[in-house]
Amino acid sequence: MTLANNKKALFDYEILEKFQAGLVLTGQETKSIKAGHMSLKGTYVTFHNGDAYLTNANISKYPQAGPLPDYEPTASRRLLLRKREIRYLQGKLAEKGLTIVPLSVYTKNRFIKVEIAVGRGKKQYDKRETIKKRDTEREIKRSLKS
Repeated sequence: MTLANNKKALFDYEILEKFQAGLVLTGQETKSIKAGHMSLKGTYVTFHNGDAYLTNANISKYPQAGPLPDYEPTASRRLLLRKREIRYLQGKLAEKGLTIVPLSVYTKNRFIKVEIAVGRGKKQYDKRETIKKRDTEREIKRSLKS
C-alpha cells in the first residue's frame, strides 16, 4: 500500500534505475506515516560515513504520541541498503548530472520501504513535452468516454 508519493520527481527527473530501501524510524514516526502524515517534496538521498540517509523528508508529529519537545520533522533518516548498493549509488552520485531521489514510500508486509531512483534532471523542453503528452492522453480518454 502506497503511503506517500513524490510526483514532482517524476516530472523533474528522467528515471534511469530504481532501488528499494528500508527506512529506520521510531514508533511514533511509523504511526504518523501510516496515518498519511508524510511529505516527500524536496527530499533527496545523501551519504555519510558509508550510510545512505533520506534528507529533508517531512514526517509530522503523531498527535497521540504525547509531548515530544525535541522532535524534528525534517530530520535525516537512515536508509537500509546493501553495502554493494551503497557503493554503486555513491558512484552514480559522483557522475555529473545524476541525482538520487525518493519516488514513493509504501508498506511491504509489515515494513515501511522507500523506492529510490537514480535520475537525470530534465531540461525545460523535456518538461513541456511531458505536459503536452499528458494533455493529449487526457483528451483521448475524454473523447473515448463520451
